[in-house]
Amino acid sequence: MKRYIALLLSVLMLLMLASCGGHQCDLPENKDAEEEVVLTPEELAEQERLAQKAADEAALTALLSNLTLEEKVGQLFFLRCPASDAIETISAYHLGGILLFGRDYKDANEAYLSRDAFIAKLERYQDAAGNDTGIPLFIGSDEEGGTVTRASRNPNLFSAKYPSPQQLYKAGGMKGLLTDTLQYNDQLRALGINVNFAPVCDISTDSGDFIYERSFGQDVQMTSDYISQVVGVMNTAGIGATLKHFPGYGSNSDTHTGIAVDERPYEQFLSEDYLPFMAGIHAGAPFVLVSHNIVTCLDDTYPASLSPAWHDQLRTQLGFEGVILTDDLDMGAVKAYADNGTIAVLALQAGNDMIVCSDLTQIAAVISAVQNGILSEETVNNACRRVLAAKQSLLLI
Repeated sequence: MKRYIALLLSVLMLLMLASCGGHQCDLPENKDAEEEVVLTPEELAEQERLAQKAADEAALTALLSNLTLEEKVGQLFFLRCPASDAIETISAYHLGGILLFGRDYKDANEAYLSRDAFIAKLERYQDAAGNDTGIPLFIGSDEEGGTVTRASRNPNLFSAKYPSPQQLYKAGGMKGLLTDTLQYNDQLRALGINVNFAPVCDISTDSGDFIYERSFGQDVQMTSDYISQVVGVMNTAGIGATLKHFPGYGSNSDTHTGIAVDERPYEQFLSEDYLPFMAGIHAGAPFVLVSHNIVTCLDDTYPASLSPAWHDQLRTQLGFEGVILTDDLDMGAVKAYADNGTIAVLALQAGNDMIVCSDLTQIAAVISAVQNGILSEETVNNACRRVLAAKQSLLLI
């Protein structure tokens, strides 16, 4: 008990000193304290951790309080990188992130950019954000490997297209897969990319499934082990891992082109689909991406990406405290929900923190919804705080 009290007092003293701007404050003397309590290395480490956590939270509070509504809303958008005027768009809309596609690795003549030119391009994007809000961008790319990879298709950046997890595992086992994953994500970070829209947590052992080639292709336990370890090496590389596609894709069809309906029982998600996501969350993944599948066991009306019920599962059942991303709102599966032009408002009301899309009008729609009382500013503040916390954890802030 003495050690606990001493630890608590030490943390409080550090916080009081911090509040004095680093100067000595007048602290009350404890005249009854007759013996000095020596803290163990573990207790000292915990003291430092608590002090750092308090300092980080105070910094986030100060940063958030200085942002305008427009700047906070802008931070909630992970926009597909515009084909033109990207720098102007980043500044004008105070964007939180940009997502790179194949065209962004090429110049205006469709030739692949050199390594130096590509790095300089991303640096200009970061400079635009820095000159605007002072908050660095998330710069993301889909780098699952195999059929879904952007950066490694550019021969000036990589010598060969990055293989799928199944191919890497077959060639070198788990050790080889993890080594290759670390090396690849290290190279992505060196280019200026800080978020990887991977790994795929979906369980699939049937080669006939749409998601099979993008999955690890193994059972629940092996997929969970794979996710846990891959997130760990991505953390080491300084890349934000994105767990997808919550709550689990199953054998559903391609939501890029139309609606997919999943009628599996809730118990199957508890015993199977949730487990790889839980492994990734426990390993420290800062992002989870929610699919457009309509999963009827909890919500037979809205896709999971727009469903409060499924977002509540992610927060309460899985305990995720990080950034929840929509799947791309330009995909065919959610077109029916975009008729009134405020699909991003619906997504934020459902519990998402960041909107993945290419439609700039959605930003104005969210601002208007807050101003008109349709969307609470508290919702925006909470989402923005999680976005800023993720940037802090990736050492961008």
